[in-house]
Amino acid sequence: MCLGIPGRIVAITDATRKLAMVEVSGVRREINIACIVSDEEPIETCVGFWVLVHVGFAMSRIDEAEAAATLKVLNDLGEVDLELKAMAGAA
Repeated sequence: MCLGIPGRIVAITDATRKLAMVEVSGVRREINIACIVSDEEPIETCVGFWVLVHVGFAMSRIDEAEAAATLKVLNDLGEVDLELKAMAGAA
């Protein structure tokens, strides 16, 4: 199953291609952040933001409380390990 999983953007890796490094529970992976940037929220402001990651894309920005609650639910369901293995394998 492919779930959206919360991660925190830790670096911009390629501003031209709108790529950033996201960290999810210690696992880092490069993702596309084109869906969450705009003229009002440019790419250089994204470091530190929590986002919902799905199939290599940041689909939306979320706050830290929502990220923590979502990760807890996914952990309780046993889904986080599967997603982290998928992320690590795709990196």
